[in-house]
Amino acid sequence: MNAPARSRYRDDPEALRALVRDDAVHRDVYLDEEVFELERERLWARSWVYVGHESQVPAAGDCMTLDVAGRPLLMVRDEAGAVRVLMNRCAHKGAKLVSDGTANVGRFFRCPYHAWAYDLDGAVRAIPLRSGYEGTALASSDAARGLSSPAGVAVHRGFVFARLEGAGPSFDDWAGPMRAVIDAIADRSPAGRLRVAGAPIRSVYRANWKTYIENINDTVHPPATHQSANDAAGAVWAGQPPDAPRPMSMQQLLPFGSGWTFFERMGGRVLPGGHSVLGTQSSIHASYEGLDGYEAALVAAHGEARAHAVLAFAPQNAVLYPSVSMKAMPQAIRVIRPLAVDLTMVEAWAFQPVDAPELLSRRATTYNRLVFSPMSVLAHDDLHVFETIQQALRADGNPWVSLARGHVAPERDGETAEVGGTDERLIRNQFRAWAAAMGGAD
Repeated sequence: MNAPARSRYRDDPEALRALVRDDAVHRDVYLDEEVFELERERLWARSWVYVGHESQVPAAGDCMTLDVAGRPLLMVRDEAGAVRVLMNRCAHKGAKLVSDGTANVGRFFRCPYHAWAYDLDGAVRAIPLRSGYEGTALASSDAARGLSSPAGVAVHRGFVFARLEGAGPSFDDWAGPMRAVIDAIADRSPAGRLRVAGAPIRSVYRANWKTYIENINDTVHPPATHQSANDAAGAVWAGQPPDAPRPMSMQQLLPFGSGWTFFERMGGRVLPGGHSVLGTQSSIHASYEGLDGYEAALVAAHGEARAHAVLAFAPQNAVLYPSVSMKAMPQAIRVIRPLAVDLTMVEAWAFQPVDAPELLSRRATTYNRLVFSPMSVLAHDDLHVFETIQQALRADGNPWVSLARGHVAPERDGETAEVGGTDERLIRNQFRAWAAAMGGAD
């Protein structure tokens, strides 16, 4: 009998760790299928990953489906009003309980294969032909315990996260200072609550997921990659007087034409675990026009100091690594869903702050269409480049991707540091977190 083939990376931790250097990463982190499968097991299944927002399941029985690390999940609101996350897998034969999408299942789940039924908390409710199991080991089996749940579920200000398996830090310890980012987004509402504003814009592109989340922290590319969009927006607005009111589309597109000096002065903050905030000093969102009465409503709800702090917080992007990037203004998030080593889906969601002007949700939905839709004047530039990167990294020659800009001293995962807006430390910080997760045992 032939011995099983040796795995290139699973059986060689040193080779896996060697893929990340202090100022460069090996192309296999983007190209190797085994590395991708190890990511699913060691990074995505053991990290706190964004699931959804509680406003997506407003009533008892409302549920939505998603996949994380190749595993089908359900987010559902139970009869007591709590939001739960369950595995979308019948405990009997393994069929999906709910097909992809959203639905209201009523007071219980019913498997479409053999009609096993489960309460909304996952407990077994009914088993057809139950008498046939008398005297069997069913009562002591995993199937009798009902639907499986992730190892951890957390809801913070309406945002739902889950850790699929394994012991690890609590959500509060994992998120750390990023909880304040979520708080600032939620407090854009005088009521302190958000609700999803419509369906997401979904993009699927033929490249590795890390290319996208790196790009979220890359401020050097806009003047080059988006030059045609910048030129088009500038041509449309050319000749307008300086004090002319700018339409929403111009408010959102023209700042992309800002030069590298602007992006460098934007500032950034690296945080433990790969998290980051880009735009700590300024951002392309900081110049949006104010809304009559909105500031006064926030002051009345939150107090003057908190209201002004919330309004002043408009970072370019805030990354909760590895799965989601958030904007405080406009209230929009991007969720990264890796599908294969060379296939990624990104969802762009917009939010409406409760009891705030409706214009805020229109800002978010307009921004998502203008910037994140694959048919927008901007996103197709990025997606084209991502796919060419995936193709060209296979070329002969140098197998390393440089991340050396700003690397002048040793850096470690777990540090907090203020950096310039164009410093690649924002990206190196992601890879240090990646290497720490990937170095874990099976």
